[in-house]
Amino acid sequence: MTTSIKDLTPRQIVAELDQYIIGQHDAKRNVAIALRNRWRRMNSVADMQREITPNNILMIGATGVGKTEIARRLAKIADAPFIKVEASKFTEVGYVGRDVESMVRDLVEQSVNMVRAAKKEAVQVRAQQAVEDAILDILIPPVKPVNGQPHLGFENEKSDPDAELNERTRERFRDKIRSGEMDDRKIDIDVQQTQMPNIGVMGGAVDDLSMMNIQEMLSGMMPKRGKKRKVTIAEARTILLEEEAAKLIDMDEVKEEAIRKAEDAGIIFIDEIDKVASARSGNGGGGPDVSREGVQRDLLPIVEGSAVNTKYGVIHTDHILFIAAGAFHVAKPSDLIPELQGRFPIRVELQSLSEDDFYQILKEPKNALTKQYEAMLQAENVSLNFQDDALRELARIAFEVNQDVENIGARRLQTVLSHLMNDFMFDIPDVIGANAQVVVTKELVGEKLNGLVKNRDLSQFIL
Repeated sequence: MTTSIKDLTPRQIVAELDQYIIGQHDAKRNVAIALRNRWRRMNSVADMQREITPNNILMIGATGVGKTEIARRLAKIADAPFIKVEASKFTEVGYVGRDVESMVRDLVEQSVNMVRAAKKEAVQVRAQQAVEDAILDILIPPVKPVNGQPHLGFENEKSDPDAELNERTRERFRDKIRSGEMDDRKIDIDVQQTQMPNIGVMGGAVDDLSMMNIQEMLSGMMPKRGKKRKVTIAEARTILLEEEAAKLIDMDEVKEEAIRKAEDAGIIFIDEIDKVASARSGNGGGGPDVSREGVQRDLLPIVEGSAVNTKYGVIHTDHILFIAAGAFHVAKPSDLIPELQGRFPIRVELQSLSEDDFYQILKEPKNALTKQYEAMLQAENVSLNFQDDALRELARIAFEVNQDVENIGARRLQTVLSHLMNDFMFDIPDVIGANAQVVVTKELVGEKLNGLVKNRDLSQFIL
């Protein structure tokens, strides 16, 4: 998405989210305000920029109602580094599990990849020119100047017929390379390879950051070896383009910009936060509750704002936006430790999806499942159409199954549609050939799915 954050008002951000997510207007409204506040902070007076902290958001809602999708789409709108982690995979330091700081390191890694991709796009034309010259040097090596003297281009200077012929030939081949005529021709190229040593550490435990730093240090000491490869010109263009673009990119500048981008625009989505909240029974700590509360206390300094060491430099988490989410079926938000509760001042409760919501989800979003199936069959030159009453019947069946078995929200639509479409997906293109037209009617939906709704077992739907 090319639209800049400064050009998007909160209402426009909500309108963008509406293209992919049905309902949940309260949640969309709060994340839109949080995103706009990023731009407001960056454009406030310098003294206040350091003082304005983001209002972190706690989303409460059952699975499949759109919590993760809202955060992911928000990051795409903002062109911001985004990382999703599950709180349940962290355990207190000292127990088996990952250190909570790893999510900040993952965010910086994501930011570096985004900045590097943008820089690569900026030098794309220069890199392509260098790749063309490299391939031409392999195909038609340039003629060396006579007596070692370069051709200066003066009018009275005698021209070298071999050099002129060589240059004309190179230009003809350049045109053929650009048009793709020579893509299948094979050439030998030198590929730079750095051998990464296998490292084993004896003694005490070594964290992820220390291990990465050791590997990076040793890989920098290892000599780069060139390896000859015979590849087509099309493959050589891809391989050499990566190498040439890397030569044109200043990695120190990439690291500095990536750190700033992660600090000012980064979004960390912590899912399943309810899994580390333990119901307070008043019987004292013990069992898994010790580890759960330990995870919360480890999360606290990260969310509050602290300095985290990464292999690209130190990042301060003070202005990273944290969005936590959980179903809270067993535990309640008040079961989180008070200090952590205070760091998520905005609480948004997402509504369970209704039958009409399911119908809208099948019909309206840009990435609707029905549109995905239509695109897949279009690749086979088969036309697929869903009648409106068929969509309503699919919504009704998915809603009933959620009520009878387990409410997994909009994910139920995927299992229902998969069961409906499996026969068609299997028969195309062997039985149903190209240029065919498949029309999904209400009767077809009823024929294939109504029997399953009556079956209380419904093993096909249980994920």
